Amino acid sequence: MTPVLSNLPWLGIALALVLCSALGALWFTVLFRKRYLYTLGRPVNEPPSKDPIYFVGPMACNLLVILTSAILMDMLGIATYGGAFKFALLVGFGYLVTNTLNIAINPNMPRPIPYGVLTGVYQLIATVLTCLLLVFMR
Repeated sequence: MTPVLSNLPWLGIALALVLCSALGALWFTVLFRKRYLYTLGRPVNEPPSKDPIYFVGPMACNLLVILTSAILMDMLGIATYGGAFKFALLVGFGYLVTNTLNIAINPNMPRPIPYGVLTGVYQLIATVLTCLLLVFMR
């Protein structure tokens, strides 16, 4: 059960990165910007930050999640849409949503549950789309 990097769908990984990055940008800056700022306790008219970490950081994290998913799917022999969907739900709820909520539950987060839900739903949708795309690109 050793992953072979040459077996991975690299084009699918690249496309998933673009898809997740675009979805994240839409999710947090257009579709749910006011709600996101509310969960953070920030004013809804706060201008977006221009700091590069807010662009590069999420992309780097998404790349690692996508690459890890591709390796696990390869090692587990997941090659159907049904298998990819079940895997995405397991990983999405079991790791990403749970970890997001766990990180949010701290004294520095004014509204941890709404933040966890808003961000967790994005993580779950991105993971499902990623896994389905990885199967499609095999």
